[in-house]
Amino acid sequence: MSFPASFVWGAATSAYQVEGAAAQDGRGLSVWDTFCKQPGAIWQGQSGDRACDHYNRFRGDIGLMQEIGLRAYRFSISWPRVLPRGVGEVNEKGLAFYDALVDGLLAAGITPYATLFHWDFPEALYQRGGWLNRESAEWFAEYAQVVVDRLSDRVTNWMTLNEPQVFIKFGHGDGTNAPGLKLPLAEQLLAAHHCLLAHGRSVQVIRARAKKPARVGIAPVCVVKYPASASAGDIEAARAATSGVPERLLWNNAWFYDPVVLGGYPAEGLAMYGADVPGAAPGDFELMKQPMDFLGLNIYEGQPVKAGADGKAEVVARPVGHPMTAFRWPVEPESLYWGPRFMYERYKLPIYITENGLSNIDWVSLDGKVHDPQRIDFTQRYLLALRRAVADGVDVRGYFHWSLMDNFEWSAGYKERFGLIHVDFETQGRVIKDSAKWYRGVIESNGGSLG
Repeated sequence: MSFPASFVWGAATSAYQVEGAAAQDGRGLSVWDTFCKQPGAIWQGQSGDRACDHYNRFRGDIGLMQEIGLRAYRFSISWPRVLPRGVGEVNEKGLAFYDALVDGLLAAGITPYATLFHWDFPEALYQRGGWLNRESAEWFAEYAQVVVDRLSDRVTNWMTLNEPQVFIKFGHGDGTNAPGLKLPLAEQLLAAHHCLLAHGRSVQVIRARAKKPARVGIAPVCVVKYPASASAGDIEAARAATSGVPERLLWNNAWFYDPVVLGGYPAEGLAMYGADVPGAAPGDFELMKQPMDFLGLNIYEGQPVKAGADGKAEVVARPVGHPMTAFRWPVEPESLYWGPRFMYERYKLPIYITENGLSNIDWVSLDGKVHDPQRIDFTQRYLLALRRAVADGVDVRGYFHWSLMDNFEWSAGYKERFGLIHVDFETQGRVIKDSAKWYRGVIESNGGSLG
């Protein structure tokens, strides 16, 4: 059994994690540039200043994508590389880089999927309030217009925001990601509200100005609760938990997906957050809810649950010794079945898996190769679960492995290796891992080689 004939096979990266060239060709500062300079913020004091030097090595990297057989490449655009101060003056050299990247991808037969925001908020705009400032939606729209005007004659697949739950919760609540704030819940929710307005405004810009018919989506984390058994009760409990707001945190789906698809905040969230819910101006939810073509789901793991005495989900403890990745995230292939299924049932939009993968203990062996059997096994298990979801009627259009190459893993620095390609961060040498060669076979067989 294989995937649908039009299924898209790709890999993904983000600008700050791979580009490097932090001070090259007029790029402005992002909040991550500033955050990385804070003592103790990043593992071993590392930063994305150089990262994978993809900015200067992208042509070779496209060649490696061809070797792997990728059909699509999901990348993000660096807002401060295009607009050094976030608004106003446009950096022509920054736009020229994305011009060349897109042209190179298309020449190689690889379809570009562009994400407008993957966490590198311009420092100059952060100094003006960042996402806490309602004007951020208009700042983002101005940025989107510059990018769309330049690239939409060739780029037709767009994502607005990547993982707002993460850059709000960890960046504005926990303080472990840039910009390193520890704000009360009310201010986190205000920032989230403005992010959703920014999403809506950017979709409007894409629809109004794209030079070719555009397909637009968003790519939050998909927080998956999956049933511990096949019982109807457990399945219903898991479904409700996946679409619920079970605690006073932003780690959920509905608060971010409901407004942009259904046009309002979920009732359970309004009850849970109470007086901390930000006031909405007239027209806010109409702005958030713009026509979308697909939903991106970033899924790495899930949490097994069962129906409690009241029918509500209860967390089921994993067995002692449950498999974990190098990042100590649980290995949960079922998440790539139940996550897409529950989200498709609720929102009825086509699905792309916009991130899935694992950090593994990878190094170059004495034979000069990188043997990563765990990544192969992990990906095979997850893709088999995804194929089952497709067989059961879930409209899944594509899969993007995270990541194309080892890169700067945010506050973990270069400790975690997620790539299909091994990167020597001292020499910038690249080695295609065994998993990438295996993935090529998956792509060539359209999933038939999975077994």
